[in-house]
Amino acid sequence: MIRFFDILISLFGLVILSPLLFIFLIIGLFDTGSPIYIQKRIGKNLKIFNLIKFRTMKVGTKSKSTHLVNKSNITKMGNFFRKYKIDELPQLINVLVGHMSLVGPRPCLINQKKLISERKKRKIFNAKPGITGLAQLKGINMKKPLLLSKIDLKMIKKKINLINYFKYILLTILMILK
Repeated sequence: MIRFFDILISLFGLVILSPLLFIFLIIGLFDTGSPIYIQKRIGKNLKIFNLIKFRTMKVGTKSKSTHLVNKSNITKMGNFFRKYKIDELPQLINVLVGHMSLVGPRPCLINQKKLISERKKRKIFNAKPGITGLAQLKGINMKKPLLLSKIDLKMIKKKINLINYFKYILLTILMILK
């Protein structure tokens, strides 16, 4: 049932937001010359997939966790895109094709060894990664791998049923709007 809503919501979001996505694409083109960023991430069952984002950093910046990136590498528009989570919108394509869900643990980078290890211990990779989840709502990011994996496990153990699925989506939207 969740997959049905992933497809429905991501398709609806891509169609409804297409004029804005086009505008953000043009803005990104002027900002960096290369508005789309494809990054290798680890998905369900440790399968690597290409995560799609709007570029927020200068072209050529090494692929690593946001908290490890020199702030000078983030573009002016990149700061704006990050603040309002606009850079995440292209991930609706990842949801549509089935690499991700709207709700689940954030997919980690292939070079985040400590986080990968902590998630393996807790079998987090048995779940499909998501755009949002409990850790994002609590403000926990990938610089705290142990805490992040524990919160991911808590979310997974609660079960991502339809009630929690829509709750996490609604709370994320409200958090962005604040």
